[in-house]
Amino acid sequence: MQIRDRVIVITGASSGIGAEMAVQIAAKGGIPVLIGRSEQKLNEVIAGIKGEHSTYVMDVSDGAAVEHTMNQIIERYGRVDILINNAGFGVFSSFLEAPVEEFEAMMDVNYMGIIRCTKAILPQMIERHSGHIVNIASIAGKIGTAKSTGYSASKHAVLGLTNALRQELAGTGIKVTAINPGPIATPFFEKADPTGNYVKGIAGFMLQPAQVAQVVIRSIEKEQDERNLPRLFAVGAKFAQLFPRTFNRVSVKFLNKK
Repeated sequence: MQIRDRVIVITGASSGIGAEMAVQIAAKGGIPVLIGRSEQKLNEVIAGIKGEHSTYVMDVSDGAAVEHTMNQIIERYGRVDILINNAGFGVFSSFLEAPVEEFEAMMDVNYMGIIRCTKAILPQMIERHSGHIVNIASIAGKIGTAKSTGYSASKHAVLGLTNALRQELAGTGIKVTAINPGPIATPFFEKADPTGNYVKGIAGFMLQPAQVAQVVIRSIEKEQDERNLPRLFAVGAKFAQLFPRTFNRVSVKFLNKK
């Protein structure tokens, strides 16, 4: 699928890889539609965008707002070619210390947010026999680690949804992609790791937003089913799949940095 002239909706576009994707998509001649909760932050992002674009203030956890906003976008452009479900957040804390509400909130945004947005966009894709849904999951959806039970669970759910939906939409002309990055240098960690200890511990493995955005765009252009990054984490995820007991035994010290 080509990026040029495509209407591309991006949730969580007010910062991080969402903002970077919008900039890179516009540079390729695409039409980014930026969605985020902060109008001020969205305006800061579009200050660096040339070409056609639009912004909408929306919270993916608000079902009525999602339906209303997506209908507005379809009415304005007549279609949505690509939906990038990027909105999400994480909180790192031990299972016993984390309140139930924290688990619910992460599942509501990270997983149910994708459900709401995809349900609002998918019917018009099916009608046109064309479209691409990209879900930004995480390596955490493949490798669970200490103090990320809620976040990992929400990303496992995203991957389960993505893989099942890809099967369900086979033959419809609609592609479904999962992107599973490792840690990225974004404002995500301001909430997930307010002490900064985790970020310091994994600084050598931290991805840059521009790098991840490039991978997402290439995955769209090549219509890939899944991308795992960085390479070391991708290898680790495969090893964990093939040899789960061995992986768990040898990885506990390495991964327990939160």
